[in-house]
Amino acid sequence: RRSSSTRWVSSDAEAYFLGVGAAMAFRRLYHYISGANEEGVRFEMTAPVLVEVPEEVKMWEPAIYTLSFLLPSAYQEHPPTPTNDKLYFSDMPDMDVYVRSYGGWMLSITSRLHAHLLSRALLRAHAHFNHTHHYTVGYDR
Repeated sequence: RRSSSTRWVSSDAEAYFLGVGAAMAFRRLYHYISGANEEGVRFEMTAPVLVEVPEEVKMWEPAIYTLSFLLPSAYQEHPPTPTNDKLYFSDMPDMDVYVRSYGGWMLSITSRLHAHLLSRALLRAHAHFNHTHHYTVGYDR
């Protein structure tokens, strides 16, 4: 799938489980779109929600999960300034991504399982891809 360049508002969270880290970062990002920014601007949440998940996570050590909200098109160029210093902007370049779709909740176990299954299929196909992390992407349906 081809993805065009976009700007996101992001927050990192250190946690042992994806769900916990995502919830911590989600709260910060939700406050931002609810008006907790220097301009006091409120805007609707957009889809998708993106979570960067590191591949090399050791047992009993927390990982850094990065949760990102896509900024609406009206704020791609000049987004409202965050008041929380744990929020920052991320620019994603144009890229080709490999996708494996599945339903259900964003959990560590399902994220790891589907990342592993996709990686196996890509290795069998001799595809080139990033082995350091993967993205779990949520759409509210």
